[in-house]
Amino acid sequence: MVLAAGLGTRLRPLTGSISKPMAPIVNRPVMYHILRLVKEHGYDEAVANLHYHPHAITNYFGRGQRIGIELRYSLEPELMGTAGGVKAMQRFLGDGTFLVISGDALTDLDLTKLLRRHREAGGIASLALKKVDEPSHFGVVIRDQTNRIMGFQEKPAAGEELSNLCNCGIYIFEPAVLDYIPRDAFYDFGKQMFPDLIARNIPFYGFEIDGYWNDVGSLAQYRIGNFDALTGKVKVEIPGKERRPGIWVGEGTRISRSATLKPPILLGDHCRVGENVTLTGPLVIGDHSVIEKGASLAGVIKWRAAQTGAGAKVLGGIIGRGAYIRDDCRIGDRAVVGDRCVIGAGSVLDPAVKLEPFTVIEADSHVQ
Repeated sequence: MVLAAGLGTRLRPLTGSISKPMAPIVNRPVMYHILRLVKEHGYDEAVANLHYHPHAITNYFGRGQRIGIELRYSLEPELMGTAGGVKAMQRFLGDGTFLVISGDALTDLDLTKLLRRHREAGGIASLALKKVDEPSHFGVVIRDQTNRIMGFQEKPAAGEELSNLCNCGIYIFEPAVLDYIPRDAFYDFGKQMFPDLIARNIPFYGFEIDGYWNDVGSLAQYRIGNFDALTGKVKVEIPGKERRPGIWVGEGTRISRSATLKPPILLGDHCRVGENVTLTGPLVIGDHSVIEKGASLAGVIKWRAAQTGAGAKVLGGIIGRGAYIRDDCRIGDRAVVGDRCVIGAGSVLDPAVKLEPFTVIEADSHVQ
């Protein structure tokens, strides 16, 4: 089961009209990479729970044809929580050991190894865990010497953490776990079910993973995830053809001979790059994007159908779908421009001198 019902609040304004699992990592939804990983490890059937902008997911994935996996959906008019959503699919999940994985995190962990360690431990559940540098940003997991989980700390204060292992939201369960989840009620794994299992002295385990994991839980982590994928730190499919080392170009994309490209760069399908444009990686450009003559882009994530005018300089930042950066604009590193925004000719949007992590321009705004 792929958990895909979240709101993605911390990625706004980028998630104003899509859910977080549809946020693109190297021009493919993060959930696309999750389903490919699941398929690679031998899972051929999956269900995804949906709530926020569900049609964005169903329209893109259909029945799973583009992944080669049989995919069905569980629509939640009211959020059921991570465990409650799983309980609702008991008929689908309850006849054997099953995997639950977040549809809005980026990872390449070895799911087969996790399943093997789960079976060796013999518990009712196994959690994938990852060492983090700043435990105060996460819920951390406390284990004994046998990897049995003994407790949790939710975002402990610096210096007070009892562990540096965070819960990745990736679980292997035995069907008996469903008996501990109430029916037709909001219920959460981390806040309710796992503490209840500890209180009942029911053994379950946590195993540290070796692979990459990023919860894509903030605008900063979203940007890091894209660039980690582009530079090979996480094993995902990069679309397009690698025309020269570190430069991927999609179908139907036209690049002027006078343009300068410095890898790593991904240009999506049907893009147009004008004369004397300078593109400096890491750089991810979405499908159907236009970059007019003399523009410079460096360290940018640009969603599909966004246009950059002549002479504009976009030096970092994240540009939403259909946004229009007009001629001679300057966009700085910590700017986030929402979908369909228009930044007027000659405008300067450079938050480098500000204290906020990002300066956000909401969707459909006009900045003069």
